[in-house]
Amino acid sequence: MHELEPYYNWRDYYVASEDKLSPFYNREYSEFYFDKTVYNYYIHPQWDFFGSNTLYLKVLFADYTAGYGIIEFIGEWNDCINNDIMLLKREVLEDMMAEGINKFILIGENVLNFHGSDDSYYEEWYQEVEDGWIALINFREHVLQEMVSNNLDYYLNLGGELDELGWRTLKPMQLFKKVDNMMTKRLGM
Repeated sequence: MHELEPYYNWRDYYVASEDKLSPFYNREYSEFYFDKTVYNYYIHPQWDFFGSNTLYLKVLFADYTAGYGIIEFIGEWNDCINNDIMLLKREVLEDMMAEGINKFILIGENVLNFHGSDDSYYEEWYQEVEDGWIALINFREHVLQEMVSNNLDYYLNLGGELDELGWRTLKPMQLFKKVDNMMTKRLGM
């Protein structure tokens, strides 16, 4: 797992640690000191810690004018024990929403498991994005099934075309436009 880096081909467009509006502004990274783990396996030091001991992320892109953010995840999403959604919402998402982000693209191909609890933070987040949306792309099938069994599909857009999106071949704005078009069709906006 230590070789799985956050997607880095968009670094010419955006770096969260250099963005004064980012919750990760001025964060420093080591290429050699591995201090974060998932299931006792070290992960690449470029992933960002936000309070969870099992789930890490990287804000790959944020456009405050267009109002969207793209976040990649790695690890186990565990609301049952760690309340990861509360930590994510309080430590990252609220800061982004305060700066005008109301459309979120969450990339989950490296999310290994999901353990749900109650849906109150998802409901709160859903209500706070108002005219925006939350789209999950490329999450594993068993993770999506757990999310659906916890009724999170009421708040999160998942499945269908979002499960097979070749996002790495796109630039951030291209990915946003593609997902935004899907959300416009789904939500009848």
